[in-house]
Amino acid sequence: MNVPDNRITVIVNGASGAAAKAGDGLTDRLAAAFAKTGTNAEIRIVEGDAIADAVRAASAKGRIVVAGGDGTIAGAVQALAGIDCELALLPLGTLNHLARDLGIPGNLEEAAALAVSGTARRIDVGMVNDRRFVNNASIGLYPSMVRNRDALRERHGWPKWFATLPAAGQVLHELRAHRMRIDRGEGKQRVAGPLLFVGNNRYALDAGKVGRRASLSEGLLSVFVVAERSRAALIWFGLRAIVGRADPDADFVALGDCTAMTVEIEDGPIEIALDGELRELASPLRFAVLPGALAVVCPA
Repeated sequence: MNVPDNRITVIVNGASGAAAKAGDGLTDRLAAAFAKTGTNAEIRIVEGDAIADAVRAASAKGRIVVAGGDGTIAGAVQALAGIDCELALLPLGTLNHLARDLGIPGNLEEAAALAVSGTARRIDVGMVNDRRFVNNASIGLYPSMVRNRDALRERHGWPKWFATLPAAGQVLHELRAHRMRIDRGEGKQRVAGPLLFVGNNRYALDAGKVGRRASLSEGLLSVFVVAERSRAALIWFGLRAIVGRADPDADFVALGDCTAMTVEIEDGPIEIALDGELRELASPLRFAVLPGALAVVCPA
């Protein structure tokens, strides 16, 4: 799809990592990057909770650009459900997992050029109850760490990476296992563990590829439930997992791929992290993968 009339709408999450750091000069930098491609960019800087509405309003133009991190993109995807619109990304977040797995350049000028002239292809989207996610959903350790990290950032003004360290320590101090019944289409399985992770397509555990996805269009969910263990053993697991030395048999009580899954937890509303953003959802959680649900501009 060509950019109509050499004009494109760029929706920016003003609170995203790189955007907040760039400050008032970001609009000029974005306009200059798109001007190099011969395109006039209409730049709208909005707050994170207004991303979905801004995307929905601009979606009739056929292709829009969203600038921010994974949480920003997830907000945009909620608004694009059932809408024929191509999404281009400018990775301005802290980690930018989706942009990395799609091969989208981190350089602003290169990403802008791709957003204008690149071709869209369809990728899968994960879904749990009525919420969509592009990377992963998790219950347990990670949502608790995010909640503690965000509280520390709000209280002290710390950057995200710095607040993560004490937040993780606090979670380990309060460590508990979640008792769940999961059904991946083969009957209910009772499991207990400190972390349930559900990925949109397969996440690698191999050394040098940990946390990466070779494909976003296999139509699968990858499921990991970390085994219940002591604090020291969990820290040791985390260190081994980072370098690709996790033991699939010993470290997980559930591991594998599926196209749909139901998770029941008896603790009332469930705190879940969806692409790093916290939500409370009611049990049971009904996970599914939506094949080809998103048209995203990326390298060939």
